[in-house]
Amino acid sequence: MSSPITTWEGAEAYFTFAHSPAAIAIILALSVIVVFFVLYNMAMHENESYRKLD
Repeated sequence: MSSPITTWEGAEAYFTFAHSPAAIAIILALSVIVVFFVLYNMAMHENESYRKLD
């Protein structure tokens, strides 16, 4: 299968995984996991720091 695109000149975006919904879902799931991990660790750190002040 050949690409109908003959040049990338003037292209403003490349959608690497546009043809693969599974890859997009995996990337989204990993992003959500990372965000929750950061928020959880931030909350644990804040709680520990608050306990040290008391």
